[in-house]
Amino acid sequence: MTNSDSLPDALPDSPADTPAAGLDRIELLRPLSAGQRAAVARQCRWRRFAPDEQLIDHWAETRDVAFVVEGRVRVLSHSAGGREISFSDIDAGELVGEMSALDGRPRSASVVALEEGALIAFLPAKPFQTLVTAHPELAMAMMLRLCDKLRGATDRIMELSTLGANNRVHAELLRLARRASRQGASAVITPIPVHSDIAARVSTTRETVARVLSDLTRDGMLERRSDALVVRDLPRLELLVEDVRGGA
Repeated sequence: MTNSDSLPDALPDSPADTPAAGLDRIELLRPLSAGQRAAVARQCRWRRFAPDEQLIDHWAETRDVAFVVEGRVRVLSHSAGGREISFSDIDAGELVGEMSALDGRPRSASVVALEEGALIAFLPAKPFQTLVTAHPELAMAMMLRLCDKLRGATDRIMELSTLGANNRVHAELLRLARRASRQGASAVITPIPVHSDIAARVSTTRETVARVLSDLTRDGMLERRSDALVVRDLPRLELLVEDVRGGA
């Protein structure tokens, strides 16, 4: 497995302006000037990853923050029996690994690339801490980000503790839809989520996920296109999930 300790200092096959331009895509760094982002880029180590290649190893002592410049990555772990537990997918423009950079503790999960050529910029913990503390707007953004993670974890714990498998699939579909592009009352989820990925996130089976999605499609709430899964009535799905949560 590969981690950031073995990364090269630059990408030999990338344009010379890739690092500075790449960090322009990172949402957290938007408040910085172009010059400040360029200075951060010079402190990063850059690498492209193949699908399923590991960039952060669970329990590793590494502390770098990983900026996802291109592609997508997945945060996951494994049970004692070897079953994969998927937590979330991180899109380009986001970051991962900030908890270890801030608290100095080992990694709480693994992170793997999902797409060919995923471009990652690794910033060591010390420069990341300095960056955040020097810019109050970044510090506030990090606090809000961690609050969002905590709320999301609380929701998942409640779902796993109180909801049946079918309802957990509904809740995960709602999470995906809320992050997707909107077309009126519809949400267009791309790429189409894989049944096994949803199952790994909500602790159920692929067969259960397939059955639930088929039921929703038959009821007219879902539509499968060649390149997307469309939630045709997002308010209706929200009501379905909230009704079950309220009665759990």
